[in-house]
Amino acid sequence: MSKVTTELLLERAVPRSTRLRKIETLNLSKLQLKTGDLDPRLFSRLRHLQNLDLSDNLLDKLPANLSLPDLRVLNCSNNQLEDVTVLKQFPLLEELNYENNVYLTTNDDYKVMFLLQNLRLLNGKDVTKLANHVRVVNSRELTSKVTAHWERHFRSQLPEKYSAEHVKFIRKKFLKSAQTHVIYGPSSLGEFTRWRVKMIAEELLASMLGQEENTNPETQERVEDNEEETTENPREVGDDDIAQVTLVPSKRRGNHSTAGSGSKRPRSQCNTEEEVVLSPRKSSHSQDEPTPDRPRASNQQTKVAEETHRNGEQPPKGQSHRRSSQLTEEQKSQEQDKRVLTITPVKNLEDKEVISLEPLHFLQCHSKGNSREDFKTQLWSCVFEPPLDSGARKDPVVSTSRTMATCGGESVCLIDCETGIVLKKYKVPAEEFFTVAWTTLTMVTNDGRKKKHNILAAAGRRGIVKLIHVLADFCYGEIKAHKKPIATACFSPSCETHLFTASYDKRIGLWDIGVPDCDYNFKASQLLVLEVASIPLRIALVPSCPDQFLLAGCEEGCFAWDIRLDKPQKSRPFEVAFQFPNDEGEATASHRVDGLAFLNKDVVVSKSSKTGSIYLWSWSQSFEAQGKSCQRTRPALILAELEWSTTDLPYLTLSTCPAAEYVFCGDEKGSVWMYNLSKHSSAWRASKGKRSENRIAPTQILEWPELRANGELLTEVLINNVVTDPTFTYLIALTGVNIAAVWKKT
Repeated sequence: MSKVTTELLLERAVPRSTRLRKIETLNLSKLQLKTGDLDPRLFSRLRHLQNLDLSDNLLDKLPANLSLPDLRVLNCSNNQLEDVTVLKQFPLLEELNYENNVYLTTNDDYKVMFLLQNLRLLNGKDVTKLANHVRVVNSRELTSKVTAHWERHFRSQLPEKYSAEHVKFIRKKFLKSAQTHVIYGPSSLGEFTRWRVKMIAEELLASMLGQEENTNPETQERVEDNEEETTENPREVGDDDIAQVTLVPSKRRGNHSTAGSGSKRPRSQCNTEEEVVLSPRKSSHSQDEPTPDRPRASNQQTKVAEETHRNGEQPPKGQSHRRSSQLTEEQKSQEQDKRVLTITPVKNLEDKEVISLEPLHFLQCHSKGNSREDFKTQLWSCVFEPPLDSGARKDPVVSTSRTMATCGGESVCLIDCETGIVLKKYKVPAEEFFTVAWTTLTMVTNDGRKKKHNILAAAGRRGIVKLIHVLADFCYGEIKAHKKPIATACFSPSCETHLFTASYDKRIGLWDIGVPDCDYNFKASQLLVLEVASIPLRIALVPSCPDQFLLAGCEEGCFAWDIRLDKPQKSRPFEVAFQFPNDEGEATASHRVDGLAFLNKDVVVSKSSKTGSIYLWSWSQSFEAQGKSCQRTRPALILAELEWSTTDLPYLTLSTCPAAEYVFCGDEKGSVWMYNLSKHSSAWRASKGKRSENRIAPTQILEWPELRANGELLTEVLINNVVTDPTFTYLIALTGVNIAAVWKKT
């Protein structure tokens, strides 16, 4: 039965009322209300309601037919809302607040500013000017671009006499192409732009095609919001469980840059899941005639569907044979002629040996609803599974370090890098996973024997840590660590049960996850809370003393904490805040640090999205300098600066491979910047803290290949994260278009 009754509405009216039609202000906050509690028939009697407070409830959406024609002020903050387009039912709305709905983003802000013509205040801020820009300037520019796209690419495809089937085909093709190729504004607003482009394209088609277009059944194009039946336990992935898309790259984009030049998002479901293979196109240059600034490509071939399933594995049904029937004769000829991809398109500026990387797989295995059309899910984190002792597992594929865990959207996947096979998939509806971390626990079996097992921790938007026993295919528990999203997590290398979680609630927690018994009973406890002045984005334990100090890159700085457990304080402020040069060359401690990793036991690599550069600095010398002063803010002792993209897009994080002394960082164009620093480390030790005068250029840049999905080129590829295994055998690039790319060093 609904919690909201006539009596409750009359009682919560401000002031109290005796009739529903007389209520102008209504406070329904802090009632634990869910969407089903809002009865449209009851609310339709509130004809004169102007101010409605629904804050601090459990609403995941608002009913689409609340019938409140005079509503002017709406507060739905601190809920779980996922969509704002339903707010268009309140055309007179002037003030709107939906703060602390973690699923809503800046793209949703722009949607409501467009939909609500009278909106003045959004989340307490005056948006009058910005809203006018969105409605007028933004709409004018997008309309012009969409119209030009139609005239250039599609008008000629429409004959003088056309059938409803022809209109349907043109409509579907044009809508998809427009959303892919019409670009305007920053990439961070890509979701809003695609939403508006689709709207404008549909209006354009309706005006040009008249009633013919309206005869097409839109239900075939409508987005499906129903979730599949979901399991809380990972399983072996079969044909019907997951859409794994292996993309065979087509010819490279033209490369006009050199290594020395500076420069977190779909939903149609498939009834049957299969691997879709996209055909390659011939390279624009013969492999026998490389361009002057482009080294000769590897002679290794890009793997097609039949080649990706090795070691006796059979490809999923309906994929390898269907592929040949989908290719045109020209594509077949091109494929037979050439499958080689140039992957080191910039020359080696420092006469260093350029690493040859063979592209193995381009996998689309985190799709919402297993949809092959999902190229919007963001992939965030990848960690290689630590190898167990010999004999710990019978399966040789899973036991090697070529198995990685990736996360993005509502799923976590375990993937064998060599074969491209998705071994396991774990899924939680309405979750968005941001981070995964491995640990190895010594568990006791039923017969009393001790045995090591790898445990995977996964966390994200809901602030809950899921604990998965991979070998048993079982999620045995969860820790409600934070009330806001968890940005990143890592296990302590010195204590296998200690897990650090960094959250949007501006806290870093240290948890003892315990060791589950044979019945998977376990007890988790919180050991420390580290107080952060802003949202922590990346954390790293200091390798030389991992049980003493933790370093964190945050929205407004880089900080260090003392994490020794022999001290009495359970809640601790930071020990020191490190300063870095800003764009004017002045030292500042207030800047976003969205990339952080250790290159070795002392050298820290950090990235600020504001400066477009990557700093290498000494942990020991910077921290020891703090000890000589009573001040908590000290400059980082910078050893060198790496040349990187000039983009100001945040959250394109970096990683390191300490064994090979490499640094990796992706950019906004789909490229991976690679820095071999092995020849610099000895110079830093000899310099005793003196900073290198020149910025270090990348050793090479691995550019993103042209990939086509259903004939359309994938554009705006952001590399959110780049990871290698500890021995630098495999390189993984996680993207903002739902593709995990796997390269192998040859």
